[in-house]
Amino acid sequence: MPQMIFVNLPVNDLETSKAFWSKLGYSFNPQFTDENAACLVISDTIYAMLLTKPRFKDFVKKEIADAATSTEVILALSAESRDKVDELVDAALAAGGSPANDPQDYGFMYGRSFQDPDHHQWEVIWMDEEAAKEAMAQGE
Repeated sequence: MPQMIFVNLPVNDLETSKAFWSKLGYSFNPQFTDENAACLVISDTIYAMLLTKPRFKDFVKKEIADAATSTEVILALSAESRDKVDELVDAALAAGGSPANDPQDYGFMYGRSFQDPDHHQWEVIWMDEEAAKEAMAQGE
């Protein structure tokens, strides 16, 4: 069985978060979704648990970071092409997300970023692995 990852993210409004990710074409696992949490299915091995802040607080002893004013994590997703990077980020911006950083284009790697409605930063990256190996071998 492949290793899986479950990223837990606090959200201000669960329904707004669910609507945002639904507009991007993602689904939710109903087995782990209720009025306090939604299990966002990113892939067969990647999930994000969107938790209301009171529910998120049940799992931590520290204060919850305010993603609107500080950054604790950057979440990065791979894309199969440059066009897919643009497609996903453009859809996120159209669905109510906001820009995070300027696009990055290194020829062998291309990425753009956005913030979801709760200001969590997401990077979407495409990389030509063979070209990246050649660039690294040449010291670029």
